[in-house]
Amino acid sequence: MGGAGHHDVHFLDACFLCRKPLASNRDIFMYRGDTAFCSDECRSAQMAADEAAERNKAMASAVTHGALPAREAEAEGPRERERGKVRAGSILAL
Repeated sequence: MGGAGHHDVHFLDACFLCRKPLASNRDIFMYRGDTAFCSDECRSAQMAADEAAERNKAMASAVTHGALPAREAEAEGPRERERGKVRAGSILAL
């Protein structure tokens, strides 16, 4: 659990995003089962950040493995698919 001088904070004590204390007489907005937020705005901001992180992770994986995610590869023609591939000995600048 927590170290010396540190107490564990319960996930319903404060907003996950802005750390504002969650009042017992106000609504708590939950996300992914165990992540509490003080408002719909904070929850929506976290959801958008998570979606962006997932997209970045998928794109990084596509670059690493030399392929685009399936939904993007289906939408592109042969010329666009070739542009996304990286060959051994190539330098990729992001």
